[in-house]
Amino acid sequence: MARVPDIIPITDFRQDAARALNQVRHSPDPVIITQRGRAAAVMLSVEAFEQGERERQILRLLAQGDREIGEGKGRSLDAVLAKADRLLRDAGR
Repeated sequence: MARVPDIIPITDFRQDAARALNQVRHSPDPVIITQRGRAAAVMLSVEAFEQGERERQILRLLAQGDREIGEGKGRSLDAVLAKADRLLRDAGR
């Protein structure tokens, strides 16, 4: 079962932004900020944001490889694995 995200109305966020930031820093889960009862923004820790960016970059590379294979292009397995190793090594920094 999916976890229900934490939701904070903008008024509460304005009154106690420090508490919301502390909550985000100590949890991998995002906090949704609402305005007039609707989601207006998502706040997450820098670590969670960076992890999501790394995952999106890997997915883009996989999609690019899939397109290249479909076009009869591509790279050798060794080149792909070397690039994946570099991405993973850079992610660990």
